[in-house]
Amino acid sequence: MVGFKNRYLVMEVYLDPNKTTASDEPIVITQFNLTKAIRDVILTNFGECGLASSANSFQVKYVNPITKLCIIRASREDYQKVWASITMVRSVGSCPVVFNLLDLSGSIRACRTAALKCDDFKFQQYKLMAGARLTPEVQQQMQNYLNKIKVLEH
Repeated sequence: MVGFKNRYLVMEVYLDPNKTTASDEPIVITQFNLTKAIRDVILTNFGECGLASSANSFQVKYVNPITKLCIIRASREDYQKVWASITMVRSVGSCPVVFNLLDLSGSIRACRTAALKCDDFKFQQYKLMAGARLTPEVQQQMQNYLNKIKVLEH
């Protein structure tokens, strides 16, 4: 029996600096927010049939709100549709965003390696920019997110 084939996309979420946010609320990128935004765009551009065909395996596996990195799973047959939809997402909630694909792989293991490397690099940059304002709570949160990547499974 052949296993279900998936593709994993490691995406970086950029907050769009060219647009102003609708409110002064802090911007929180979560799995639920990203899933809803991507599903809405799939529905708009590919219809109910497109949404239904991609819904079986589509899942936001991991989101790090500190470094704005996420891992998205899609079936091998529908990953291009999901990828196209992700590029058409203009806002998550009320926050304008732009996505950047960092890695595309066929296994969670390869995806995990790329995500760990990128997350670690981005957190090092974050530490340099934050300087003395970096609290132990944020460092602990980041360590929890790195541990969360390490235990990712199908």
